[in-house]
Amino acid sequence: MLNGQVTCLRLKPAETDEVYSIMRIRSVAFLLAACVLIFGARIEAHHSFGAEYDAEKPITLKGTLTKIEWTNPHCHLYLNVKETNGKITNWKFEGYPPNVLARTGFKKDVTLKVGDDLTVFAWLARNGTALAHAREITLADGRKLYFGPPAGTGEGTPIVP
Repeated sequence: MLNGQVTCLRLKPAETDEVYSIMRIRSVAFLLAACVLIFGARIEAHHSFGAEYDAEKPITLKGTLTKIEWTNPHCHLYLNVKETNGKITNWKFEGYPPNVLARTGFKKDVTLKVGDDLTVFAWLARNGTALAHAREITLADGRKLYFGPPAGTGEGTPIVP
């Protein structure tokens, strides 16, 4: 306000275009960053037992541990299993998450080591691949440990009675 008069500043058309251009650039940058964060992150849905495994198809396999993954939401064991025809198949077994295994006495790189001979009781995957949901593992010394919950429940005590 000058001397009781209201003054209005008007931007020149070139200045208006510049302001809108800056706003557009910031909006696009924000949307791009949001998309990278949303779609760039690993998105993995948790599944039910019945969706992936068949409770009517239990299996017991003996083999040599080739790898163990201590990851959420499930730990995974990999065993080389010798088939009756002599072919070796690498099986993947899904089990409890790391925090449950730790609470039951599993120690990373101590309880299970690559090269250990194991027997695994599990349920086969519905897709017919060398994938199974492990319930109980038997170590070479005869000790039995639960590696996953009972079929279909996701519950149950993780300690062998």
